Amino acid sequence: MAERAASALYSCIRRHIPAAAFGTSRDTIRRMTAPDLNMLITLDALLAEGSVAGAARRLRLSPSAMSRALARLRAATGDPLLVRAGRGLVPTPRALDLRDRVRQLVQEAEAVLRPAENLDLGQLSRTFTLRTSDGFVESYGAALLTRVAREAPGVRIRFLSKPDKDSGPLRDGSVDLETGVVVEDSGPELRAQALFHDRFIGVVRPGHPLTTGEITATRYAAGRHVLVSRRGDDRGLVDEALDRLGLQRSVVATVGGFAAALALVRGTDLIVSVPERHTAGLRAGLHSFALPFPAPEVTVSLLWHPRLDADAAHRWLRGCVRKVCAMPSGRQDRE
Repeated sequence: MAERAASALYSCIRRHIPAAAFGTSRDTIRRMTAPDLNMLITLDALLAEGSVAGAARRLRLSPSAMSRALARLRAATGDPLLVRAGRGLVPTPRALDLRDRVRQLVQEAEAVLRPAENLDLGQLSRTFTLRTSDGFVESYGAALLTRVAREAPGVRIRFLSKPDKDSGPLRDGSVDLETGVVVEDSGPELRAQALFHDRFIGVVRPGHPLTTGEITATRYAAGRHVLVSRRGDDRGLVDEALDRLGLQRSVVATVGGFAAALALVRGTDLIVSVPERHTAGLRAGLHSFALPFPAPEVTVSLLWHPRLDADAAHRWLRGCVRKVCAMPSGRQDRE
């Protein structure tokens, strides 16, 4: 039985951490099954706290015991892990590489040893914070709140606006869920699940010249445009598509959100290009049209921190968001 336990731990470690990080021999891990698991917990505390004293307090050990544990970890990994910088300690590149994977491994081990949670939605009392755009709330917020109230009346949803793509709030726990387009600098440890694909369309006010006649790429580019960019850019995905046709458009205004852009369009002859599904509710009363060239597409995803993977209430909420986003747009108001 001990042999099977050692093999299971070895397989779990190999899935997440290179063998070189904790020795190269399967026999070594089998001979040190219990110490290896304790070393992972100790390493997780050291990398999270960034200090021997802090890790010692976290694990309720003496500073001297934690110092000895750090020495064993250094010998096992062949790396100093934490080195002195002034009065404090800073992680080495190897430590930074291991930090998220060790944290995930420890969390999975804790989840295995934790009793299964029987979630009683009728008795659940909890506030979840969802960071998203105004367009998402406009299109899916009502249906989500209706579903949540029906299944778990004690749950409260707090919608926060999303001024940037900083993943810090997910890491520090101030945000439970987030929606958006995954970019290269999104936190590598974050979980992401696609909610829906969206394509860009053009929008103008009723009576705008583009509401009549054939809309060609040249005619579209010749108009005056408003661009949506949280960072204040003067170019976007549509400009890249026009570049491939040898065309340029004139961007005369840049705003930080779809609601503001569409408000400008309502009172001017400006043209805006927005994601179709994401702005369904915001475009009421405006004239929408398919772009006269291959339209840029984006994938809107649900993002969360892996520490909430095993949380039953969080899994339930993720399921609610997925179900709402999978519904046809015409059913949103009837949900």
